[in-house]
This record gives sequence, structure tokens and C-alpha cells, in this order.
Amino acid sequence: MEYSFLLFAFVCGLTVKLFGIPPLVGYLAAGFLLNFAGYSLTEPLTAIANLGITIMLFTIGLKLNFRDLSRSEVWATSAAHTLLWSAIIGVLLFFATMVLTAYIGAVDWQSAALIAFALSFSSTVCVIKVLEESGESKTRHGRLAVGILVMQDVFAVIFLVVATGKIPSIWALALLTVIPALPLISRIINQSGHGELLPLTGFVIALGGYHLFELVNIKGDLGALIAGLLIAQHTKSTEMAKSLLSFKDLFLIGFFLSIGLTALPDLPMLLLALGLCLLLPIKAGLFFWLFTMLKLRARTSYLTTLVLSNFSEFGLIVGAMAVSLNMLAPDWLIIIAIAVAISFVFTSIMYRSSHSQYHQFKSVIKRFERDERLAADIYPVIDRARFLVVGMGRVGSGAFQSLDKLVHTNVFGMDADRAKVKKLREEGMNVICGDGEDVDLWDNLDISSVKLILLALPSIEDVSNVTKQLNNAGYKGKIAAIARYEDEVEYLLNHGVDKVFNFFTEAGLGFAEESLAFIGEESRSHA
Repeated sequence: MEYSFLLFAFVCGLTVKLFGIPPLVGYLAAGFLLNFAGYSLTEPLTAIANLGITIMLFTIGLKLNFRDLSRSEVWATSAAHTLLWSAIIGVLLFFATMVLTAYIGAVDWQSAALIAFALSFSSTVCVIKVLEESGESKTRHGRLAVGILVMQDVFAVIFLVVATGKIPSIWALALLTVIPALPLISRIINQSGHGELLPLTGFVIALGGYHLFELVNIKGDLGALIAGLLIAQHTKSTEMAKSLLSFKDLFLIGFFLSIGLTALPDLPMLLLALGLCLLLPIKAGLFFWLFTMLKLRARTSYLTTLVLSNFSEFGLIVGAMAVSLNMLAPDWLIIIAIAVAISFVFTSIMYRSSHSQYHQFKSVIKRFERDERLAADIYPVIDRARFLVVGMGRVGSGAFQSLDKLVHTNVFGMDADRAKVKKLREEGMNVICGDGEDVDLWDNLDISSVKLILLALPSIEDVSNVTKQLNNAGYKGKIAAIARYEDEVEYLLNHGVDKVFNFFTEAGLGFAEESLAFIGEESRSHA
């Protein structure tokens, strides 16, 4: 049965991808279509979905640090948005159901507030998936969005504990003993190598954190998140997160299917779910207003707002809990599930053109921007740079070091990951922090003396977007990029890149040339 579900999800995912729509939209559609065909949610599929969420939260923890959560734009926005949204939407729902009571039945103040609270969260699954697919999880707006999601998840866990009266066991204090064990865990990670043992180590730690928290009556998903946070500073945390990426994506297909298989709606429920989705502009407006009030740049505010403008799977959890406690009618769980699914579709489609939207409406959006800047939003400066490498991963760092040795002139690097930039600066490299897809950055960065920009980015969509922003900023130099597959080379050449290097072909050529040079040197030394 589960194979049939997976096969149908594959067909639906591939179908929507052919139309330029993210596959997760197809997975959601597959769940509802299977439900309509008479299939129901199975225990194995539920286990797969739960495992996907657990691994996802663990990988979120691997990419975070407590400094991100302590920023006012994270905790203040999260708390203020949850309170304002719950109050405004709670009142609207209460009066709306009074007017439409003949169709959907009236709800009391408590139920209206509970529904509003359930809809206040943004989807961790959807947002992380969208950010990872666009390669923006470590950008300024990506980190801000993830930080707010973590704070919202904490709010949800606290609410569930209070509402259910499930008080953590006194043995919860024993969880603190994990801290002295961190050096041992670190040694285990070091010994796991770089092969199949590394993702298995990640599974063991993630599920270990989950079950430890469950044993002391604390939600296990929070344990997986904290387990990731505790080892986030390890040198192999990024490698571990990448090794778990494919497993996480596969298991999350079960989650998307499970939403559609939860229940089948009738027409009034579908209309009401659509009505709830019409409230998303209010959610977006509150986020954007709070971000700009806290002095974030207009672009950061807009992109973070757009990716957070959806409803969350935690809404289903809160709704299911409320139904089990007779605080909410069962129909509302189905309505919330549909609204969550529709909001996923909205975010997945809208965010694909987010940078183009900002460029098109830039003059209007920037009217809300404050003159004062946060320290993290001050534009960097490059002094008479001749070469600029965008994306300081392994390939970008290698290109930077090679250029620095070959041309003996001003070479600069740029990356959106602040932690990586700080580390590279400590190693003596000229690296600035910036998002290459930010047209405002290029407008404020002096690139008049730059002869060549190398785009060492993993996604060809990112390369295409950066190229477009460079052209919009009036850049007159040359642009080079890397590609992993032959069909990507032609795509990038057709989208404004001057020279494209096939990563695997060029790596093989470089390896051969270096090897031949080594043999020649060795032969001369024996002559």
C-alpha cells in the first residue's frame, strides 16, 4: 500500500514540476486525490511523516545558534505577531460565524481564539523546503524566517503542555546531564567519517533526543530540535545536515501525503478553508509592519514576510488536541487541514518569483523602510576589487585562493552565511557578507573596477537570478559560473552568463593536468 502511495506521489510531483510548480504541491494534491479515491491514512505512512518532521527539526537545529534567536527582530516579532494575529483573527472569526451560523455554526470566544492561535504559526516544513530549494536558508531573510519558526514552535509546545495539563516529569532535570556528555558525542561524530555512518549518526542523535524528551513528558520534536542545537557548533554539523537532506526530503513526502489523507471535505468546508486563506494578507501585513518597525531593510522584510505567509502543520496538531478535549468541533480540523494545504501552494508558487516581485515593486516597498539600519543590515564595502567570487563554499573558496595566487591583485569573496564569512576573515581572506540576489546590494556596492565575477553557487536558478540583478545594476564586466550537468551549461549561457564551467568535467581536467605536471617534475628531479 505504501509503495502505491509513493508511486502516485511521484507521478503527481513530476506532473506539477513539468508546469514549473514545486513538487511538494503535487504531493499535497496526491494526498487529497488518494483520499477521494477511498484510501485512508495508514500507521506506516504516519510513522514516515513523523520521522520526516523529526529529522527536519534536527537539521534546523544543526544550522542555528542561540545568538540568532536572541535578536530582537526574531523574538519580538514572533511574540508580537502571535498576540496581534490571535486577537484580530479571533474577533473576526467570532463575528463571521455569527453572521454565517446557518452554514457553518457559531463558535464561542474560546473556540474562535483557539482557531486563530492555531492559524498564527507559519509552516516549518513548507518554509524550510522552499528556502532550501531556492538556496536561501543561510541568507539574512532565510535565517530570520527560520529563527521565527523556531520561536513559534516553542510557543506551540508550551501551549500544548499547558492545554493538556501534561506536566514534564521531575526527571526532566536529568536532561541537563547531556551537556557534560557533549565532548563524547563530539568524538563519536568525528569517528563517523564521511560515508554512510555519518547520516546514521545523525539519525541516532535526532531520535535519541526525541525519545529522551518523550520519556520525561516533553514533546519529542522539541528534543530533536535541541539535539541539533547542541551540536550545531561542531565542525561536521553542516556536512551532517547535507548527508541527511535526501532522507529528510523522502520522509517528508509522507507528511505531505498525510495532510490530504487526514479527511475529505464537503463544499462548505472547502469554501470556509478558502475564506481562511483570504486572511493571509493580514498575516503578511502584520509581519511586514513589525519587521519595518524593528528597522529591517525593506527587501529583507518583504522576502521574510512572503515566505512566512502560510499556515502551519502545528495548526493541525493544536486543532487535533482541541477536538480531543471537546474544545472544538471535529469539522474545524478538516477545515484547518485544507487551509494549511492551500497556503502551502500559495507560498510555493509566490516565492519562486519573489526577487522579481521585489525588483518590480521596489519603489513602493522601500517607502516603508526606516532610515536607521541594524548592524547586520549595513552594506559592505569592497575597495578597488578586480575579481569577485560569489559563494564561498568548497568550490568558491578554491577559486578564490587560486585567483589570489595567480593574479596578485585585489580578489574579494562574498557569501550570505555570516558565520562562514567570519571564519574566512579570521583566516585572512577578503570576504564580505552579502546576498547575490539582492539588487539593493549591487546598487550600493562599488563594482565599477571589477573585471570578472565568478558565481560559485549550487543552484542554476540562483546563478540566473544573480546574473539578472547584476545586469539591472549596470555591471559591465564578465560573469563566469559553474554547472554540474551538461544541460545546465546551455541554460546559463542563454541567461546571460559569459562562461560556464562544467564542474565534474573541469575537475577531471584539472586533476589530470596537475597529475601530469607532478610526473614531469618528478622525472626531471631524477634526470
